[in-house]
Amino acid sequence: MSYLLFATAWLNILAAANADSPSELIGINELLNEFYATYGRSFFSRYDYEEVSSEGANALVANLNKALETGSLNDTTHISVFTATKFTVSGLYNFEYKDPIDHSVSKNQGQVITFSDGSRVVFRLSGTGSQGATVRMYVERYLGPNASASELSKSAAEGLKGLIEVALEISRLRQFLGVSEPTVITVSFF
Repeated sequence: MSYLLFATAWLNILAAANADSPSELIGINELLNEFYATYGRSFFSRYDYEEVSSEGANALVANLNKALETGSLNDTTHISVFTATKFTVSGLYNFEYKDPIDHSVSKNQGQVITFSDGSRVVFRLSGTGSQGATVRMYVERYLGPNASASELSKSAAEGLKGLIEVALEISRLRQFLGVSEPTVITVSFF
C-alpha cells in the first residue's frame, strides 16, 4: 500500500512539473538534479551485520564507549583511501529515545559519531542471544547545493563510500565482528 501512495505522489509531482512544458517531458532524474542543485542532497545507508559473535559485538560497543569516555576520537582526522575525502570527528555520544506518547526514556540506544561536515555514523547493537548478535551501522552524509553536479548525482553507495570506509576504520568493526561484508545493505534511492 505504501508503494502505491509513493508512486502516486511521484506521478503527481511529474504531472505538475510537466504542466508547463508539454513538448519536452521532464523526468524524475531531471527533477532530482534540480532539487539537489537547489537544496543539496542527503545520502543514507544502513549496514546490518546479523548473527555475529555476541562477544565481538559487545567488544565493539565497549570500544566505542571507551572512546566516548576518554574523548580519544574527538578532533581526529581520517582520510578515505578510496575517495581522498577528509573526515574530522567532532563528537561521539550515546543516544537515547524519548517516547512522544508516554515520555519514557530509553538510554544507551547506540553510539553516534559526528563529523565536522555534518555527517554521522550510528552503531546499534541488538539481539545478543544464543543466535548471535546483530550490529547495525547507519551512515548519513549531506552535500550542499554548492557541491558539483557529479557529486550530487552519485549513487548512495558512491556518495557514502569514503565515510563508510572511515567508519569501519574508526570502529574496527571488521576486527571485532570477524566479518568483511554486511549481511544486508539498505540504501536510500534518492
